[in-house]
Amino acid sequence: MENVPPPAEELATLDRELRQLEARRAQLLARRAWLLAALRPATPFAAPAAPPPAGYGRPFAAPAAAETSPPGVQNLLLTLGGLLLAIAAIAFTLVSWGAMGIGGRSAVLGAVTLAALGTPVVLLRRGLVATAESVAVLGLVLTVLDAYALHRVGLPETDGLGYSALASAALAALWSSYGVALPRLATPLPAAVVAAQLPLPLWALTADAAAPPMEWALLLTAALDIAVVLWTRPASVKVVAWAAAATTGGGALLLGVIRSLVADDVTASAGPAVLLSTAAAVALFAAWRTSAAWVSAVAGLAVVAGAGGVVRAAVPGGWAVLGYLLCAVALLGAARTPLPRRLLGGLAGAAAAVHTAALLAALPLTALALAGPATTLTDIWSGGSALPDLDATTTTLLPAPLTLLTVATVLAAVARHLDDAEDTQGPEQAGQDSPAPAPGAPWSPEAVRRAHGDRIRAAARSGAVTAAWAAAVTAPVVFGFGHWAAVAWQLILTLAVLALSTAVRRTDVSITALVCGLGGSVSVALLSLATRPATFAVLGVLVAALALAAVRTKGPVQALLACAATFYAAVLAGAGAAALDLPPHRAALVLLAVPALTAVLGAVLRRHPAALPVEITGAAAGLVALPLAAGDGPTLALVLALCGVVAAGTAVREERRPVAGHLAAVCFVTASWVRLAASDVTAPEAYTLPVTAAALAVGVLRRRKDPQASSWTAYGPGLAATLVPSLVAAWGDEHWLRPLLLGLAALAVTLAGARLRLQALLVLGGAVLALDALHELAPYVAQVVGALPRWLPPALVGLLLLGVGATYEQRLRDARRLRESLSRMR
Repeated sequence: MENVPPPAEELATLDRELRQLEARRAQLLARRAWLLAALRPATPFAAPAAPPPAGYGRPFAAPAAAETSPPGVQNLLLTLGGLLLAIAAIAFTLVSWGAMGIGGRSAVLGAVTLAALGTPVVLLRRGLVATAESVAVLGLVLTVLDAYALHRVGLPETDGLGYSALASAALAALWSSYGVALPRLATPLPAAVVAAQLPLPLWALTADAAAPPMEWALLLTAALDIAVVLWTRPASVKVVAWAAAATTGGGALLLGVIRSLVADDVTASAGPAVLLSTAAAVALFAAWRTSAAWVSAVAGLAVVAGAGGVVRAAVPGGWAVLGYLLCAVALLGAARTPLPRRLLGGLAGAAAAVHTAALLAALPLTALALAGPATTLTDIWSGGSALPDLDATTTTLLPAPLTLLTVATVLAAVARHLDDAEDTQGPEQAGQDSPAPAPGAPWSPEAVRRAHGDRIRAAARSGAVTAAWAAAVTAPVVFGFGHWAAVAWQLILTLAVLALSTAVRRTDVSITALVCGLGGSVSVALLSLATRPATFAVLGVLVAALALAAVRTKGPVQALLACAATFYAAVLAGAGAAALDLPPHRAALVLLAVPALTAVLGAVLRRHPAALPVEITGAAAGLVALPLAAGDGPTLALVLALCGVVAAGTAVREERRPVAGHLAAVCFVTASWVRLAASDVTAPEAYTLPVTAAALAVGVLRRRKDPQASSWTAYGPGLAATLVPSLVAAWGDEHWLRPLLLGLAALAVTLAGARLRLQALLVLGGAVLALDALHELAPYVAQVVGALPRWLPPALVGLLLLGVGATYEQRLRDARRLRESLSRMR
């Protein structure tokens, strides 16, 4: 039978055992700290580490850690020593050299150099590797000084560049032999690699007849560096050789590209092409034999630059970009050759970079063809052509669309190739090269590979559609179409891409075609503004096409197409008003047909996702009508009233009632105010009081039917219809009767709001009462202020600010209570 202790007793037992474990852990940590201190190498004057005191289990501070390690101190001392010796040797060679004879000079430098190079042998045998490294570096510096001294004394008439080339080659060979003989030294071999970078470039600078050109000298040096990378073992040598190969090879490529670009004919461009092709071969070999697959991208760019340079020299100037692009297309054919797989990614990346550059070079003409009508059209319906007038021939402009078509074709081929590869491989074969992912693992290798491939295919398809559309857009500019031909071409092209967006099932192609279609619609609409018939024809077709496309789609695309159709319908209405030579305030009435129709359409669509965007777009057209009618007061009042009617009709629908109801009230009340002001009415109450009475009656009925209805909805419009015009009239009335009656009415409304706890009555009545009182007191305040000394108002303001500051917290509390009280009212 097992006895289970009570929870309180078990908890006490667990706490006691945990305290024992913590105590034991503290003892072990203290012992560990003492052992570490005892194992540190003692300095000559340091006292031995004392054992821990009895009872070392209690916590105590660990000894302070040393700021530098003994190997670090050793390396610093050796480095400083070697540096000082090298400086001394240089000073001796340059300054004190002339004080000795030829024999003494040779004896001193030779002896010191031999001693510096031989001492590391003895030091390595005794295990002093760091000291041997420092002395060996000093010996390498001395060999450089020996070469300098030999030139100054023994060969003073020799050409400096030629002698430097030979000396650097000799030093590279000497240091290599020295490093091979003493493999434990880390400096000689990397130093030999650095020295080996100088002979060929220095030889090229001598301008000797047998010397190679600089670009070839750099390329040969880079090839030697790659050979060092491939056939040497020390990692430090490989790193230095890679850096040297990148530097010299990059210099050779840069010089080759520059000479290819400045070549005047095919013969002159052949030399740089051979150089760049050779550099590409070297880079491909390096990428094949090493893990640096990115080098194959450099090889691809070099091939395109060389071959494209020959094409550039053979064709007219405008066709050079297309020539480089065709070379990049040929480079993509390397994917069909039996090259190692790791090289294909870099070559494809190089081709993609060239395609991107060619696309960017051709896009300015597309942008000019699209935006040209907006920049060149100075007068609507002037009868001229809105196409940009370029000072160029068709032969000069033709390469741009051909470049775009080439890019589109290549991207389409890439997408098709990837689709075929995916279909051929299949999910079973695709999973052979990677372990089977766990169920539901979204970041498995196979899932990542598939997602990456899907993104590439989607980008290729979208790019193909965009490039093909851009090429077609430039046709009117390239071939010099007339106005009607250009309008017809752009309209047909826009309808085609819109049809494509609704016909294809692929989301990426559909969205790309939709964006192209909307952009083309704006361009053709601007282009059609040159003549009146073209404007109405294009706008009508766009409205119908976009509406039909919206019917055939779903989701956000449908809403976007519907909004675009509504926008062009509003533009068409404005064009109709302009064709009738209507003044702006009359044109505003025509524009109101658009929000009215969209309100009816919204009532038909009800809760369809596209209903609300269409109604908002139509309402925007109504907002445009307001500034058009602002110049004529009666028409502005009519426009506001019609907007109120549309909003009231929309408010019948329950889902639109909260916003549309308030908007209708604002429009009606504002329309009444504008109409009274436009009619120069001096007694607005005669017109507003009946409206107020009827509105308040309707509000009372509304509150009885729906007690939760807001007081602003029930009573706000009715009260504002009279109080605000009366307040405006009272501020301009010099008699006392109107302000008195208005104040009494506002007081009554305020008291009623406080009694019934209605927010609208309280706020409107209180605001009107305060403004009316301010109007009555203003003359007296002005008289009093004029009679007071000028220093008194600032003093009173200062006292007021002090008082407010002293009771700031209480004022905030009071304001918060007032806000909460108002928020609780209906």
